[in-house]
Amino acid sequence: MEVTGSSLMECSVRYSREDPWESLDLWRTWLPSSELRSPVCQNRIGTFGMTPDALMDLWVRTLVRHGIDALWVYDCLYNMGQMKRLCDVIAETGAKALGAIMYGISPVHTDEWFAQRVRQMASWPSVSAIYVEDAPGILTPERARTLIPAILAAAGGKPVEWHFHNNTAMGALNYMIAVELGGTILHTCSRPLANGPSLPSTEQTVANLDRLGFEHGIDEAALPPVADHCARIARQEGWLVGEPAEFDAFAYEHHLPGGMTGTLKAQLAQYSMAERLPEVLEETVRVREELGHPISATPFSQLVGIQSVLNVVTGDRWSVVPDEVVLYLMEKFGPPPAPIDAEVRDRVLSSPHGQRFAGWERPQPSLSELREQYGGRSVTDEELLLRYMVPAADVDAARAQPVYPDYDYHDETTELDLVTALLATRRPRSVHVSRGTTSLHMERD
Repeated sequence: MEVTGSSLMECSVRYSREDPWESLDLWRTWLPSSELRSPVCQNRIGTFGMTPDALMDLWVRTLVRHGIDALWVYDCLYNMGQMKRLCDVIAETGAKALGAIMYGISPVHTDEWFAQRVRQMASWPSVSAIYVEDAPGILTPERARTLIPAILAAAGGKPVEWHFHNNTAMGALNYMIAVELGGTILHTCSRPLANGPSLPSTEQTVANLDRLGFEHGIDEAALPPVADHCARIARQEGWLVGEPAEFDAFAYEHHLPGGMTGTLKAQLAQYSMAERLPEVLEETVRVREELGHPISATPFSQLVGIQSVLNVVTGDRWSVVPDEVVLYLMEKFGPPPAPIDAEVRDRVLSSPHGQRFAGWERPQPSLSELREQYGGRSVTDEELLLRYMVPAADVDAARAQPVYPDYDYHDETTELDLVTALLATRRPRSVHVSRGTTSLHMERD
């Protein structure tokens, strides 16, 4: 079960006012025999920029100390040396490290391109398995039939896990193709949390496996209570539940993960330009190509999306550029898969804003220096990490009270429903129900 990550922790502090380390300890208590997991980008937590290596190492060690058993390490530019470094750190803690393949479509990203990276990751002693994610949900069934065998062969016998988002409604079909070709580990969600920009549902995946004659070890009787619980929370909180997405051919061009579409809508609404979303999506195709076809997952899906919004709302492409995009154009995140558009690079880096970053190198402060910066020598590892990701005032507010471990449902039961249910039970000999000044007492003969 994947239970946390830096973005989730940041949201827990900012919006729920909960200490995520305390929450993680509760997960470990509630699920003592389950493998708990977390994703980790090789060079960042809680930012679209880059995090010092010392803090990355502290991050994974602290997660493991709070019960995380496995972390999958990803980097959409595939800086393999940095990925191996962090996998080695994870393995040293005793946790499992998984090397992640983030899928994308471009003239560069061929089956052999991905297979080469799988072979390299599988050769690392610290890597226990390979994790393959299609975040935008753009893997076609035709491509799945060539890519999946190439990855399985390149893994050299190490387990391969498949994590296909269902943005285009193809994820569920591609799971069956993966199983037909020898895949054994699929990532799914309970139905209210599934589909659309999320993963295929556990319920439908199990039903498909049953129908196609594949064996599995899932206790299907355990699934409805989980789904009912999640759906009831969604109704009470006013949240949407997962719904299958319609097939969208445009997704294979803009490549944006489902969550990014909502972000772009919100950003355009700030400029009273919500109706220009189709124009922004068209712009993402052009921006991604100019940036050398980075894989569309965090942080590069956000960088492409934000830059596209700025290009549209300003009406002057590449006139306003976030700091992170400037660093990307300088190849400080790593070499892009394909060459960056020279005209775009020259325009941005020669601008006054771009010139500010001339000679920039990634800071690598020591852990002692970071402690002094974020609270002093006595600051705990947990608090240091939170203060790096979130403003101190939010951290203080989150720690002002303990995490409430229960969820309070609003009672939807009427008095008649309650009495009828009680009368249907055999065990009680008497029932007393009171509400305000009204009371009812019944005894069985």
